Amino acid sequence: MADEVDVDVVVVGGGPTGLMLAAEVGLLGVRPVVLESLPESGREPRANGLVGQVVPALDRRGLYESLSGSAGPPAPNRAYFTFAGLPLDLSGLPHSPVYTVAVPQQRIVQVLTARALDLGADIRTGHEVTGLTQREDRVELEVTGPAGPYRLTARYAVGADGAHSAVRKLSGIGFPGVTYDRSVSRHAHVSVPAECVGPDGLRVPGVGAVPPFVPRRTERGSFTWAPLPGRPPLMATVEWEPVEGDEPMSLAEMAASMGRVLGGEVPVAAPEGQGPFVLRRLTGGNTRVAERFSEGRVFLIGDAAHVYAAGGGPGLNVGLQDAINLGWKLAAQLAGTAPEGLLDSYGTERTAAARRTLLSAQAQAALLAPGRDVDALRAVVGELLADRAAAQRVADLIAGSDLRYDIAADGAHPLVGTQAEDLPLTTPTGQLRLAELARTGRPLLLDLTETATAAKAAAAWSPRVDAVTARAQPPAEAGFTAALIRPDGYVAWATSDLALGAEDLAQLRAAGARWFGVE
Repeated sequence: MADEVDVDVVVVGGGPTGLMLAAEVGLLGVRPVVLESLPESGREPRANGLVGQVVPALDRRGLYESLSGSAGPPAPNRAYFTFAGLPLDLSGLPHSPVYTVAVPQQRIVQVLTARALDLGADIRTGHEVTGLTQREDRVELEVTGPAGPYRLTARYAVGADGAHSAVRKLSGIGFPGVTYDRSVSRHAHVSVPAECVGPDGLRVPGVGAVPPFVPRRTERGSFTWAPLPGRPPLMATVEWEPVEGDEPMSLAEMAASMGRVLGGEVPVAAPEGQGPFVLRRLTGGNTRVAERFSEGRVFLIGDAAHVYAAGGGPGLNVGLQDAINLGWKLAAQLAGTAPEGLLDSYGTERTAAARRTLLSAQAQAALLAPGRDVDALRAVVGELLADRAAAQRVADLIAGSDLRYDIAADGAHPLVGTQAEDLPLTTPTGQLRLAELARTGRPLLLDLTETATAAKAAAAWSPRVDAVTARAQPPAEAGFTAALIRPDGYVAWATSDLALGAEDLAQLRAAGARWFGVE
């Protein structure tokens, strides 16, 4: 067996989360090896888009325009969304946190592959990890590739290899949770006659119009159709008392399922245009969170660390942000600049994010269960969602914007531990957004005061922290007068004082030392 050594980071899994991590560490000078077991990128459609705080997070890396096909900053959904199939009106909220981008997973993989390669990643397809051994100062991986088996040694290894993660299993990390086997869901891209689609939705004979994206719940299950831009409509059913079969999924099976759920027939045919197209049947589902997100020099991200049987794209929202959280911390550790405990904070912070998403997924599963008692519960929750404050709470839960990392000391600014909002700025070099300043992947000290006291106090930090003086447009939008922002977009320190005093500067120095090892 051939040996390969001197690799800093091995990422196992070449899906979106693994590629995102490869790009993140590459941005900071680390050249990772990515091992993907498939011989080529999977063509089977999976995710249909991105939802929540991951959208502005990707904007901070300059990836939003490539993924969305839209110029300029992302705009939140200010119309409607759903929670467990219940309508959620976002139009009356002071601030909608529900960002959405309709983009197929294949396109996400293409964009992130190009970014990772540009930043020096070594992506190897058809390479499967079959063994893993940890030493005090390294991780040894046994790999089988197209040319045969070999051993790869790295300082750190990251499992981004999905729900059935070999890295997680080989590391002895448990994956507790719940398996739901009481339903069968079906998804298919289809074409429908033009007369079946009107301004009021999909017209089902004998049933009426079904609005897009809003699940229609019946005694037999639920039905949703999604007319996604640039693609054939995506139909989905969930049956409470499923009719199962061992034969391959077909359009005829999809049509029969729709008829059983809706009580009316929709004429469907094969989709037009070039695929790949969705045509799949899933039995049950899993909602699980790993017992821990690291073991020694091995880390888990994405579906290897958590899976959710819930709609709305929570897996990618959480998983891509796992990669953004871990990337800068790993790079700092490899560079020898990480303060004590920095890598440990990955598991603490992202476990909190995963468990918050778990709460949302389990609540939605309960609300989607069959039964008249659940119907009554849905009626009550639907009434509650008509209240603006309740709608805001649920929208924040869906988007992940209600997450605040437990990093604030007593008396800290309320923004500490939250994700910094984007902000138009006037800087010495011109008009910029805060998201554009974050594209280096480095820590950022943003000073909006007239005297630039914070920036001057941190002048010696320049090898590790970018200090920028600017003016917010309008000034009241910022919510702070100076802020220290981590590479993952979370606020490590902030103040709203117009004139910074000794206490402000002491807290700034403490935050700089804690997160970036500066004094």
